[in-house]
Amino acid sequence: MDMENIQYATTRGLRDEDVEELLSTHHVGVLSLADGGDAYAVPVDYHYDGDQFYVRLTDDGESDKLEFLAATERPEFLVYGHGGDYESWSILARGDLHEVDPDEHGIDAATVNDWFGPVRIFDESVSAVEIRIFELEVASLVGRATIG
Repeated sequence: MDMENIQYATTRGLRDEDVEELLSTHHVGVLSLADGGDAYAVPVDYHYDGDQFYVRLTDDGESDKLEFLAATERPEFLVYGHGGDYESWSILARGDLHEVDPDEHGIDAATVNDWFGPVRIFDESVSAVEIRIFELEVASLVGRATIG
């Protein structure tokens, strides 16, 4: 391979205020989980308000993601975007993910709709799906973007 002709894009760390803005204005990310040597990554809706970071999951009683979540010691959450072939950004959040009681946190149906948008139903019936809210207690938050 001719390494001299490989193209590279220079990246930089995002400022804290850029991370806050990007997380606050986007609402879908990838939750990465693991069980031993098996990985599981799933796109999920999230809500970030500068203090709390919530993830909405669904459970139909046969959820692989919830089984992986129970086995995962350190989940990661990725939010990313791009503005063209060589313009991109990403934010990686790491921390503990635990389920919260919506009533105790003042989260009702209107809040769920506002924060997360419509629940995507695949082959389950609506009556078989339970909405579950998890809070990500962020231990580290790292943002990167291309310089261009």
